[in-house]
Amino acid sequence: MAFHDWTFLFGPNFVLGANTLVLAGLMYTSRLVPRPIAVLRLAGGTVICASATAVLFGVYEQVSVAGSLAALPVFAWEVTLAVRLLGKGFGAGAGAV
Repeated sequence: MAFHDWTFLFGPNFVLGANTLVLAGLMYTSRLVPRPIAVLRLAGGTVICASATAVLFGVYEQVSVAGSLAALPVFAWEVTLAVRLLGKGFGAGAGAV
């Protein structure tokens, strides 16, 4: 039962943070979006990974004020990226080799 609970916490939480960091790195290096938007995701990914690790080790519960605050930078990135892409799209010529 403990292994099931641990994997349930690991998958949605820690892997989300790792995925966030990988996507942010790609967005930052390819310059498909402005750098501040990519940096916001890099910061959010780091915070969400740290929060997921804290939840895994029982520092606080998954559904808590601290967990919600840790998710705010990722939420802000997602909203900012959606608005940016709907308004302007990707940068012209960005990512071209």
